[in-house]
Amino acid sequence: MVTGRRALTMKLVTLILLPFTATLASTVPFKGCRQIVKESIHSPPSGWYKHAPAPKHHILELKIALPQPRFPELEQHLWEISDPNHARYGAYLSKQEAEALMAPHPETLDVVSEWLALHGLTEEDVIRSSAHDWVTIRVPVGLAEEMLDTTYHAYKHAETGESIIRTTSYSLPDILHHHVDLIQPTTMFARFKAFESTLHWANQLQPVVSSLPGGKIMGPAGNLVDASCNHTITLSCLRQLYNAENYTTTATNCNKLGITGYLGEYVNNKDLQQFYQVQNSSAYGSNYTLVSIHGGKNNQSYEAAGGEANLDTQFGFGLVWPTPGTFYTTGGEPVYIPDLVTLNNTNEPYSYWLEHVLSQDDIPQTISTSYGDDEQTVPYTYAIRVCAGMAALGARGVSLLFSSGDGGVGGGIKDPARQLCKSNDGRNVTTFLPTFPASCPYVTAVGGTVNIPETAAYFSSGGFSNYFARPAYQEAAVSAYLAMLAPGTFEGLYNCTGRAFPDVAAQSDAFYSIYKGQEGLAAGTSCAAPTFAAFVSMLNDARINARKTPLGFLNPFLYSTGYKALNDITDGNNPGCRTLGFNATVGWDPVTGYGTPNFEKLKDLVLAMP
Repeated sequence: MVTGRRALTMKLVTLILLPFTATLASTVPFKGCRQIVKESIHSPPSGWYKHAPAPKHHILELKIALPQPRFPELEQHLWEISDPNHARYGAYLSKQEAEALMAPHPETLDVVSEWLALHGLTEEDVIRSSAHDWVTIRVPVGLAEEMLDTTYHAYKHAETGESIIRTTSYSLPDILHHHVDLIQPTTMFARFKAFESTLHWANQLQPVVSSLPGGKIMGPAGNLVDASCNHTITLSCLRQLYNAENYTTTATNCNKLGITGYLGEYVNNKDLQQFYQVQNSSAYGSNYTLVSIHGGKNNQSYEAAGGEANLDTQFGFGLVWPTPGTFYTTGGEPVYIPDLVTLNNTNEPYSYWLEHVLSQDDIPQTISTSYGDDEQTVPYTYAIRVCAGMAALGARGVSLLFSSGDGGVGGGIKDPARQLCKSNDGRNVTTFLPTFPASCPYVTAVGGTVNIPETAAYFSSGGFSNYFARPAYQEAAVSAYLAMLAPGTFEGLYNCTGRAFPDVAAQSDAFYSIYKGQEGLAAGTSCAAPTFAAFVSMLNDARINARKTPLGFLNPFLYSTGYKALNDITDGNNPGCRTLGFNATVGWDPVTGYGTPNFEKLKDLVLAMP
């Protein structure tokens, strides 16, 4: 009997030895088709350089995205069921209904299957997503090069030393162009790093605190807050600041909070329990659900503890306890090739995570992510397609929150000295750098604040997408902001018609966290996203207890009504690219969005909605 692993090995060896121009019977006239460039980039993004040819035997896991001809229908559903003023508000799609709107045309499935068969790939070699809109195959580099009429190389990152196998261009038979949206990994150089910017040991940071007598200071909701919150943010501080001290969540109403982890970021359970002991003793001994995707692990050694994963889960799960938490670990093991380099995880994480989550019947109602990269490092086709997956989750009633980034208008890099702020489209012009996925119009992007009274965090990324047009729900708010700018402000540095972000904000500095058994203070918009997500989860808890649907995609609500229950941040700016960046001001702004949550006011609003 042949084992599964041995059978797979035999199959891969067979593919390596196959003639690259297999001649199989086909009903599709591929013979004589011209290979036309499907996607190309001018050059690798800044920091990456070509290191060596990719070994022909190295196995690539290619993901092929097939067109979704009915996506406009899905998007229309999303707008209607997310609008509190629409009759269909809260009428979310089922898994089956969403998949029907994501499915490719049957002809596409046939044509792509024929193409794969021409290269020796049978149906048993193909993994299809639940909606059949993604196809995954594992092939040697040599065969991938023949299929895509390209040459792969190992590229190395000058700063981090990580290596990946990529190309700068690939082609497909002309007959396939209307049947394939994209194939990756090819031109994708985005690193999708965690946005946590700093981690200080607790005894390194003790700023002077000015407070009212009695050790209290005035909070944004007009209530008194512990003065200590102005130098160390705890669970209690956030509940005080955002007016949720008296709210208790429910463990048994099916409400859940999800936290995502990528690329080797692991939650250390000892750190989590130590955090609970200090910050929320009632949660001590409680656990979360671990979901592994694409070989994701959760190594429990202190050496493997993830600062980002620890921060996200300690504050996300700690704030909403006893609401059940889910941690998604998505990853893949690096492959060592002695005669080349140590190749890091060669596949982007979001399509794997989306493919898994969308295949599930039961999904957490609120999910927070603190990862991203400069939008321009992400191929346009990939950004559009992944963003469409986010829309599908929204249509199913899921609230998705993403950190906006830690580089001000300079994108995902906090240190201004390292911000090149140059376009990578061949023109090499100076430009502000929006971040992705925060720039996706179907997610809620969370910027950062500091101090009490709150001001904008200088590192809070914000601005305007170069890929996505401004959605109707934010047209009035963003137009009002732009009208306040002096004529010519940052002219040519940003796309004034693009999707503007962030949408909201939360505290993002001096978060008390446990990391490898030690107390520390963390900073970055990765503090803000799980914080705001936790309060959204509490709002969902209140709605579910009132026999109402969860909030789902938040932005139509936030821009039409919800902003009235947010604390407007009017001071600060987000410098970058050798500029002062945008200013926080009255109303929406591209530093803190509409501001930080006032839970009790928000709760009153969401309970008054259908």
